[in-house]
Amino acid sequence: MTDTLKTSVAIQTIGPRGRRRAAPEVRWGSPGVYLVALVLITVCVTPILYIIIGGFRTNSQITTDPSGWPAPWQFANYTDVLGSSEFWTAMLNSTISAVGTTAGALILGVMASYVIARYDFAGKGVMYSLFAAGLMFPVTVAITPLYLLIRNLGLVNSLAGIILPQIAFALPTTIIILVPFLKAIPKELEEAASIDGASRLGFFWRMVIPLSLPGVITVGILAFIGAWNGYMLPLFILSDQSLFTLPLGVQNFASQYSVDTARVLAYTSLSMLPALIFFSLFERRIVGGLTGAVKG
Repeated sequence: MTDTLKTSVAIQTIGPRGRRRAAPEVRWGSPGVYLVALVLITVCVTPILYIIIGGFRTNSQITTDPSGWPAPWQFANYTDVLGSSEFWTAMLNSTISAVGTTAGALILGVMASYVIARYDFAGKGVMYSLFAAGLMFPVTVAITPLYLLIRNLGLVNSLAGIILPQIAFALPTTIIILVPFLKAIPKELEEAASIDGASRLGFFWRMVIPLSLPGVITVGILAFIGAWNGYMLPLFILSDQSLFTLPLGVQNFASQYSVDTARVLAYTSLSMLPALIFFSLFERRIVGGLTGAVKG
């Protein structure tokens, strides 16, 4: 049995005419590309590792050797932060803000993208260009008129006052990514669904959403992370500490414990950890969704 298996492997390797097949050639990229990638990864990761490891040190260790390792490792900084109600309140507020922004951006973005991608009407190009132009206006540019608008609406010092503008700023990216996905859906599929008795709304929920799910997940992740890391808008809108999100919580905590550098680093590490984990888990979804958008 063993001899037969060896003979079969030899025949497959040599080939029918007695010529040995060449092994598949592995092509490696240029060493310079890997070197540049390694340098960029080091530049991005080093500050994060410094903050996380710094939370395990004491203030005297940081003062004596700012770039050294903890000796010994101190876990009290992290336990103190996790035991404070201020941290969990900010975590809850950030979660509400991020989830509300993501839900609003997805619902409005999918519906607007569907209309732009599947229907012909006057002003369609202008509408799409308007959303594309929204990518060029960051929140810092519009913060003053935006604050006046939110104040007139009576939404100052409320989570709704930051969720609604965050939805508006997330819509351009959402629509730019989703429109190619929705355009790629064959019209014959819609015609077949119409013949089977499906309404436009039924086709939208039963066919469009499942087929464009990679893009929907991608824009949802981007909207969530953008809202989670938002700082400028909550800084202008929120003044009550019980409504602070994590970025404002870090600032407030740093001002209260400005002398305790190690505890501030621990608070900062725990604040950015959920976004890092969330992004790491769905990194492939983001890349796949953006690739599909470019192909579409």
